[in-house]
Amino acid sequence: MDINAALKATASLRGRGFVKEVDFTPDEWTSLLDLAAALKAERKALGVDQPQRLRGQSIALIFEKTSTRTRCAFEVAAFEQGAHTTFLDPVSSQIGHKESVADTARVLGRIYSGIEYRGFGQSIVEDLAKFSGVPVFNGLTNEWHPTQMLADQLTMREHSSVPLSDVKLAYVGDARSNVGNSVLVAGALVGMDVRLVAPKSLQPDEAVIEAAGDIKAHTTAQLTVTDDLDAVAGVDFVYTDIWLSMGESAQLAAERVRLLSPYRVDAALLARTGNPAVKVLHDLPALHSLDTKMAQQLRETTGVDQFEISDDVFEANANIIFDEAENRMHTIKAVMVASLAR
Repeated sequence: MDINAALKATASLRGRGFVKEVDFTPDEWTSLLDLAAALKAERKALGVDQPQRLRGQSIALIFEKTSTRTRCAFEVAAFEQGAHTTFLDPVSSQIGHKESVADTARVLGRIYSGIEYRGFGQSIVEDLAKFSGVPVFNGLTNEWHPTQMLADQLTMREHSSVPLSDVKLAYVGDARSNVGNSVLVAGALVGMDVRLVAPKSLQPDEAVIEAAGDIKAHTTAQLTVTDDLDAVAGVDFVYTDIWLSMGESAQLAAERVRLLSPYRVDAALLARTGNPAVKVLHDLPALHSLDTKMAQQLRETTGVDQFEISDDVFEANANIIFDEAENRMHTIKAVMVASLAR
């Protein structure tokens, strides 16, 4: 789809935020993927000469949790489209300390064109959207991770010969998380065959499964939530995430290792897919080696030196995993352009 057609297809998203996946229809969600692909192609073709559709606008970036990909993606995407950003970390603002979320929202909404939030409870980003009067973009909350889902699905489109509605995806590991929740709902939006494979105690809440089921009724999606590793049979992609979600106590490590070691994405698990061409996704950061302080600390406390993904599998799929990381920028650019471009 050319860029003008892609922009036209997102017309209904003008002035809207990006708070969680369930706020979008399947067509609206797909229009963001199409726009991201078109913007990525435009950037490749034009480089610094790409049109700046957000010129003169300013976006507040609130980060209560640390970030590499999300912060860089928002800042570069905004810069390339002509917008200014202000980065606010926990010591750079009064949000939640001396000033309520509602009051912060009402201040920022009078100054900025849009607000990004990456942090804790979903209620915070919902309140920012409610009180600010400007589009709010969810960079990650405890419950949802929608910008990651666009990047994942753009990557699967790029690395697959079939449409997303024909793709089979197994998410393996800790599925009682923002990523697990979002994989299920975003997969339903594009009509995908999604299988969440996780211990029963680490599966999504029933409310999330019901929300995905409601969307599934309007698409071709097939959704499975199970603890049976045989569910990976025949999939095109295996997706995993770090076993300790951001903000969770390291004291949970031993229990997570006990529960999740059978769900490690390694050569043995990939063999169970029966697909020699199966590809692996990971949203990063990944504990695939002992080259990080966290991995070394976890080895000391658990005695385990392999976590959610083995190093050989990670490196064999590094091309797609780092395409996925790059696509955070292209898809976040699409979200901001769809919402804020004049």
